[in-house]
Amino acid sequence: MERITGGAAIAALLAGMGFAVPAGAEDQLAWSIGTLGAPGAIDTPTAEAFRDGELVGSVSGYSDSQRGNFSFQVFPRLTATMRFSREKGLGAGGDTLKDRSFDLHMLVLKERDWQPSFAIGLRDMFGNARYGSEYIVASKTLTPRLRASLGWGWGRLGSGGSGGGTRPAPNLDGGLNNDAWFKGPSAPFASVIWQATDKIRLKAEYNDDDYAAEAAANGFDNKTPLNFGIDYQINSMASVSGYVLHGSKVGVQFNIALDPRQPAAPSGLERAPLPVKPRPSRASDPSAYATDWAQDPTAQPAIQKSIGDALKKDGQVLEAMKLTPHSADLRISNETYRSNPQAIGHAARIASRALPASVDTIKVTLMEGGMPASTTTLKRSDIERLENGPSTKIAAVAKIGEAERGNQGYVTTPDVYPRLLWGIAPYLELSPFDPDNSLHADVGVTLSGRYEFAPGLVVAGALRQKAIGNLKDNPERSTSTAPHVRSDIYEYQRHGDLTVPYLTFASYGRPARDVYSRVTVGLLERMYGGASGELLWKPVDSRLALGAEMNWVKQRDFDQRFSFRDYDTVTGFLSAYYDFGSGLTGELDVGRYLAKDWGATITLDRELANGWKVGAWATFTDMSTSEFGPGKFDKGIQITIPLGYATGMPSLKEFTTTLRPYVGDGGARVNVNGRLYETIEGSHQGGLYEDWGRFWR
Repeated sequence: MERITGGAAIAALLAGMGFAVPAGAEDQLAWSIGTLGAPGAIDTPTAEAFRDGELVGSVSGYSDSQRGNFSFQVFPRLTATMRFSREKGLGAGGDTLKDRSFDLHMLVLKERDWQPSFAIGLRDMFGNARYGSEYIVASKTLTPRLRASLGWGWGRLGSGGSGGGTRPAPNLDGGLNNDAWFKGPSAPFASVIWQATDKIRLKAEYNDDDYAAEAAANGFDNKTPLNFGIDYQINSMASVSGYVLHGSKVGVQFNIALDPRQPAAPSGLERAPLPVKPRPSRASDPSAYATDWAQDPTAQPAIQKSIGDALKKDGQVLEAMKLTPHSADLRISNETYRSNPQAIGHAARIASRALPASVDTIKVTLMEGGMPASTTTLKRSDIERLENGPSTKIAAVAKIGEAERGNQGYVTTPDVYPRLLWGIAPYLELSPFDPDNSLHADVGVTLSGRYEFAPGLVVAGALRQKAIGNLKDNPERSTSTAPHVRSDIYEYQRHGDLTVPYLTFASYGRPARDVYSRVTVGLLERMYGGASGELLWKPVDSRLALGAEMNWVKQRDFDQRFSFRDYDTVTGFLSAYYDFGSGLTGELDVGRYLAKDWGATITLDRELANGWKVGAWATFTDMSTSEFGPGKFDKGIQITIPLGYATGMPSLKEFTTTLRPYVGDGGARVNVNGRLYETIEGSHQGGLYEDWGRFWR
């Protein structure tokens, strides 16, 4: 049949729906998700973005193609997508292709008045680039229920176009395909999305993707460049879609969107804090401000017990207290609240109810790993005056500074140390993604605990027992020519019987001003045991932190108990961390890795105010591509969701998952619990101000 142009197609679709284009139409349409997981109509992109911090997952497919997409709105304008897919007949020798791919979608301009939104994007940036394409696209809301998009695509999106020369071949060793970006044949694409009802959305698009590989492999019949789809919104989180591709294939898609601002459980389920107890005015009761109480040897123990008991009920621990006639410094360990300012606010209000009226200053020192991390100084009169005001006002008068390193003048709360903390939880472990094998998984339980002898001295460990699963049946064996420092992960996963994932003794300290230290010895992780030492320079009010770490490790046996293999090595790194603000942290690590290769790791982490966190990293070392294997270099994404998002209750527990396309031996680091920067950064000025809105919560 004769192919029609993108402009003619979009005009015909608009005319067929009978819509005029009024000036200044307001955008009342929510974003739409395409079959590749990013903002889009069906197969074509749109100039939209998800809500900031939103995690969007989708499963889509038709008879010969299945895709699992995971998208995260990294910044308000940047969407990142990781995809796992199966394509019938597109693998070597006509086998099913099992592929993974990564996309970036940037919203350059937002829609405003008559100005459309504008986006640019890269699809399938690495490796064989089965979906590899680049695009620019503009979208405009024409009526409150109708949005149109028009764009230009290269690669797959422009494969039906003519001219533009030959597109360079993809990088089959797993590297970036930047040599091919915006090159080769190109073509227009267009779409319209109509919100027919509050639940139903209709979509149509013109797409010049010729599906040449699918046509050759499994007889895909590209009858028309037009695709049609329908979305049904089940609830605020879930939707289901159906679509017809090129008049040939019928597919379905299930979508789920987790908006960090709309938790699964309603907020406000946590316990209400005790209210501030105002003091009488000096004029009305001057005797209340007398300081003779300080001469009574029973006064401090009674006050400390009262505050300690109240904090314990609140889910916190009063480790020590320094009390004078005019000030009180509480050293607290926050064991409940993800937001440290919320813990500080609760502690200040509790203190106001127990301290004599002469105490004008309340200091709250946060203890992290037994180390005093920072001190927030508050005037008691400000606490009384501003309790019912916005948190910005108390932030303006609070002072966050360096905590005292020593213990002079502090009285340790009785019976705080030693203490035992433990818990039991289920686990789910998946085999690393392997394009040649099916997915394998185990489900079981993990018993974990920590015994704190004294501040900064901790023994921690875990036991793990598989209940059901098939990881032991995974046929994968590493063929890496480099030392098998990580590629033998499959051998460790086979042992689902009782294992010891880690068992360590750790010592934390403050050897100098602005300097923190850690020494950890024992079974550091499932694959390595040994000794790890670390120093971190991090002033409380500095965005910059500098660290140094040295590890001697020996590889553990596959049964993950107390025996070892022959391989041992020394690794070490110099690290720089920088807090860019708005929850964005950058990290650069330079040094020697487990396979004795040298290189650097670049990491970017974005944490939202409610605890959602996504991080992406890439590691480049002197290991050759042939030694590393598929993927060329180590890279991946880590997503963390706080448990409180699902329960509505305050909790420090969280769910973390890592998505990486390949587990190789290059750029591998030993995993040590309690590294210093992640231990203290939330208690310093930047982390506290990010969460300060919860001070009065």
